[in-house]
Amino acid sequence: MGAVCCRAQPIDFDGDVNLFHFVLLRCVGKGAFGKVRVVQHKQTRNLYALKYINKAKCVKMRAVNNIIQERRLLEEIDHPFVVNLRYAFQDDENCFFVLDLMLGGDLRFHLERLGSLTEETVQFYVAELSSALGFLHEHRIIHRDIKPDNILLDEAGHAHLTDFNIAVHYSSSRSLTGVAGSMAYMAPEILAKRGYSYQIDWWSLGVCAYELIFGRRPFRGKTNSDLTHSIVRDSLRFPEDGASKCSREGMQALRMFLERDPVKRLGWKPDEGLDGLRNHPWLHSIVWDTLDDKKQTPPFVPDSKKANFDASHELEELLLEDNPLKARQRKVQDINNLSAEMRTMEEQFTPYDFRKMQRRSYYPQNQIVSTVTATSSAPASSRPVTPMTTIGADGIHEEYAPKTGPRSFEGDMVQTPTTPTSMNHPDYMVNEKDEHGQPGIAC
Repeated sequence: MGAVCCRAQPIDFDGDVNLFHFVLLRCVGKGAFGKVRVVQHKQTRNLYALKYINKAKCVKMRAVNNIIQERRLLEEIDHPFVVNLRYAFQDDENCFFVLDLMLGGDLRFHLERLGSLTEETVQFYVAELSSALGFLHEHRIIHRDIKPDNILLDEAGHAHLTDFNIAVHYSSSRSLTGVAGSMAYMAPEILAKRGYSYQIDWWSLGVCAYELIFGRRPFRGKTNSDLTHSIVRDSLRFPEDGASKCSREGMQALRMFLERDPVKRLGWKPDEGLDGLRNHPWLHSIVWDTLDDKKQTPPFVPDSKKANFDASHELEELLLEDNPLKARQRKVQDINNLSAEMRTMEEQFTPYDFRKMQRRSYYPQNQIVSTVTATSSAPASSRPVTPMTTIGADGIHEEYAPKTGPRSFEGDMVQTPTTPTSMNHPDYMVNEKDEHGQPGIAC
């Protein structure tokens, strides 16, 4: 009598999403407590980026609240120029984010290979990212870590904002005080510790635009102290050959983004939206009515024949990983026997399936939120968007192929776990006590 062949158990696509729903493809990023893989949904055949975070390492690095915060914020966001959350779930070892797949690399990747980008290209990115920021700020969300590493291109060349690990909700009646972000891109009001709001994202966008055009950042220093002084005190200057790379209108726009008075800074305004930005002469070539539909042709299209990530991640996964990722049935366990942090993840990192659930906000209370989706003949889930996200000791960020040259000093990467008001968790200060008298936490 022949041996009976073992058959795989049928997959219940009507139940909660889990790892059995996906085919695991190549590993494209790694970090201190997680990795990123390309995956394919077995039912729809759509490709995504799977970011998975080891729970034990997350607890050890005191990053549980960051992970829950990111999961909740991403549930309420759906925009053409954001790397959107499609599914979320967990197993006994990991928390999983399934995100749109990006095939074009991040702007740091392209900046370090090209040295700088054309003004026309940067204009286009600023317009698309402004649309994303306007959406976020209308929903009272501040990103707090806008930099070239966190701006990803799809295969057509459209820009998308990613990495909401330190994003936070804001209130119009109360300024934030927690120091968070990458120092070289921080607005002066953060470093001066005088309170801040959504305007800090527009400063960071201005720093990015300057850096992309001129191949250097506007404010620099060899130490954290020098860098802080430059951001808070130094006058904005342009390179000697600046006129050959940027128009007068462009320089004026950069000056308005890098205005130290937040009230005067160029960007979204509660009473006028993006009107001031849209009417600026530098962006006169942008057709704003069709921008979100992605009908305008990007000036720069990534080379689809080249990989935009470090291929060694896949080799390390194959040769060095003692416990490679695979779908496993969950064990039955008593939640009361878990540590407080593990119980928090078990209870609050809840399953999410964009096909079955309406997006909602957890701040200030549960509510259905409106979304912006690009018009396309393809389903929203097939929009190509993958963050080649890595998770390092300094937090969650993007990482691609080996660098071509030394990078200038960027200052420390500071991340303070902040969560919505509904989670009753303060907006922590770093290395000092916050307004609640609690010690600061750096992730």
